[in-house]
Amino acid sequence: MDRRDFLGATARLAALAALGQLGACTQSQPLKFDRDPFTLGVASGDPLPDGVVLWTRLAPDPLAGGGMAMAPVDVDWLVARDEAMTDVVRSGTYGATADLAHSVHVEVSGLEPDRVYWYRFRAGGAESPVGRTRTAPAVTAFQAFRFAFASCQNYAQGYYTAHANLAREDLQAVFFLGDYIYEGTARGDIVRDYSKRGWSFTLADYRDRYAQYKTDRDLQAAHAAFPWIVTWDDHEVENNYAGGISEDDPRNKAALAERSAGYQAFYEHMPVRTPRPQGPDLKLYRSLSYGGLATFFVLDTRQYRSPEIALCKELDQTPSGYCPASVDPTRTMLGLGQRAWLLKGLGDSVTPWNFVAQSVRFAQQDSSPELGKHVFDGVDNWMGYVVDRQMILDRFTTTKNPVVLSGDSHVNFVYDLKRDFADPAAPTIGTELLGTSISSDGDPFVEQTQFTPPSKNPQLRFFDNHRGYVRCALEPTRLIADFRAVSTVRKPSATVSTTATFVVDDGKPGARRA
Repeated sequence: MDRRDFLGATARLAALAALGQLGACTQSQPLKFDRDPFTLGVASGDPLPDGVVLWTRLAPDPLAGGGMAMAPVDVDWLVARDEAMTDVVRSGTYGATADLAHSVHVEVSGLEPDRVYWYRFRAGGAESPVGRTRTAPAVTAFQAFRFAFASCQNYAQGYYTAHANLAREDLQAVFFLGDYIYEGTARGDIVRDYSKRGWSFTLADYRDRYAQYKTDRDLQAAHAAFPWIVTWDDHEVENNYAGGISEDDPRNKAALAERSAGYQAFYEHMPVRTPRPQGPDLKLYRSLSYGGLATFFVLDTRQYRSPEIALCKELDQTPSGYCPASVDPTRTMLGLGQRAWLLKGLGDSVTPWNFVAQSVRFAQQDSSPELGKHVFDGVDNWMGYVVDRQMILDRFTTTKNPVVLSGDSHVNFVYDLKRDFADPAAPTIGTELLGTSISSDGDPFVEQTQFTPPSKNPQLRFFDNHRGYVRCALEPTRLIADFRAVSTVRKPSATVSTTATFVVDDGKPGARRA
């Protein structure tokens, strides 16, 4: 640097300091909290063999914007081999800033594979609760993997009794498949209401809604017990929204603003290993491996999908039972980039088990009660995007042990997946396990459990409408799935039981009842 460059750089630094920008970017202000700033708990997620993402958010007044000043705050983090936090193996300081609601995303590395660790945060003289996490196995490992998956936790429609039981399970990870929050005012059978009335789709609204959900002690316990792998569905933004819209269309200005706010609040409150959103764009789809045993492809079924089609009138349907728009080859659920990534990943995978973790029902289901007539009207799920689904089914024929994990429907389903659902003799090529809601829709009005396949839907192996989650044990030779049901979501406590257990055997597509 010559003298002229040096003087120019000095002048620019002085200008930044005068504007207060330099201090905001490079240092945090010391403070002392007079209230607990860790009211939203702690979480970890997206485990790798050598690391994990750690999360918290400073929010001493969680239901009123968080209660933090604009200044950045230094947050110390520690990772230890013991729950007492005496054998510390990693530590550091993270600058939590107001533009991300003073949330903390620490990507820890340098840890040992397949090991339990504990972690904690400190800031302003306060300490967070201690969380427990676990790294993924080494790429050469083939030991069993215990996990659960869940979705749809409408705060207003029930207590998180399922999360209370989930936190006590012996698991290595949890997959959450969407509808972490519900936007708008409380709807349906309200068991407990939101503290803030009114809704305007602003970033402040989304932040306060996430905070309301995260103050729940049972949800905090489930987050603190295991690392989570999270994706979203529609209610993280707005019911049934579709993301594949033109940014140049002025009619979409409000929709893009809502999406930007929803995506930012999602990022601020989730332990995800992804770059922060850029306006209405956040790349959430990703894959994770558990040793040499399994690969999990985590999808985003909202951001890139073509707009939802209107419900078909009966005369508008094709003889196949699908709306004409559902079989339009230009329509996509995943978008061209994500679809190519998934098909390549499934084709290249060398693991003996391959899971597609995503948010909405994948299999075909005929909703017509009349014999000789077919209606496939699930326009908000994969039945409204038939071409994308068929490409995946075609790829499943050469994929080792493909299993789809799904949510959204607020009931349990087990499906045999067919390359051609219209052919009763078509061979089964995979399995879909669809899990019920944590609390959405409340307790079932009439409890139902069914194991006999309906004549019009022979691919359906199991139906159940209790609330709960699905607990899985994956071994080299089989996958065991327990459908766990809670007795009620109308009270803060409940019992849990297993309504059914299904097994998928290595090399034998489809599920059998245990």
